[in-house]
Amino acid sequence: MGLFSKIKEGLKKTRKAVMGQIDSMLNSFKTIDEELFEELEELLVMGDVGVATANKICGELRYRVRQRGITNPKEINGLLEEIITEMLEGGEELDISTSPSIILVIGVNGVGKTTTIGKLANSLRRDGKKVLLAAADTFRAAAIEQLDIWAQRSGCEIIKQSEGSDPAAVIFDAIAAAKARGADVIICDTAGRLHNKKHLMDELAKINRVIDRELPDAAKEKLLVLDATTGQNAVNQAEQFRQATGITGIVLTKLDGTAKGGVVLAIRQGLGIPVKYIGVGEKIDDLQPFEPKEFARALFAKSED
Repeated sequence: MGLFSKIKEGLKKTRKAVMGQIDSMLNSFKTIDEELFEELEELLVMGDVGVATANKICGELRYRVRQRGITNPKEINGLLEEIITEMLEGGEELDISTSPSIILVIGVNGVGKTTTIGKLANSLRRDGKKVLLAAADTFRAAAIEQLDIWAQRSGCEIIKQSEGSDPAAVIFDAIAAAKARGADVIICDTAGRLHNKKHLMDELAKINRVIDRELPDAAKEKLLVLDATTGQNAVNQAEQFRQATGITGIVLTKLDGTAKGGVVLAIRQGLGIPVKYIGVGEKIDDLQPFEPKEFARALFAKSED
């Protein structure tokens, strides 16, 4: 299955629930008028795009309809695909421009954080990168064990200590190992306990100090893993983590299991954080680099496309 086919399949529930309703609504109109825009905005909000983003989409749509003299409602879908592509573009490429580069992966329990790390490690290794994993979520023994399994599955080395160890010490050891072994990318699992934000901030601040001291010139990414099935709750989580730690990008998992794929727009537009990867299945190669044009195309695809 090609990249577009995977994304299209992964967005099937969103396309059916959200775009199916938009199609039906557009087919009920003979001309483009204010009522059409109001109904469209309501459907976008219901599709987890968010109020502000839905308003922005419809504002841009009104402008383009007037500018191009469009009168046929059937042409609205093409304009929407165009607008959504542009809204999602910018910053989606992972910055791993130095050797080693370092990626901190953050996220609450249950969103698929450790699985995402394993899939990302596998993807980078297949691209020819030497990847080292750092098991710095020392709060849970299960997290260390799970990451160890993913290290074996993806063919990557892992640096770990016992449960309860200092996460920053694990990162220090991982950086030293990466330098000694010539690793290209260090991917660090971290604890994400939002109910204790101060502890999370202190822990991540200490990790960041270690990274800045030991790898001052390295390319750094802070990726937040979010579960797409939680819809607007994912947006709220992203806002809290952004305030607590600062993040450079989003990995949105479980898109194939939800009709709430519109949350991608809410995160990108509402919070200004680029989506870097999306999860569209359970297999090890189902974590895909986010490509705005392909995402928008899959969102509006017909069954025969």
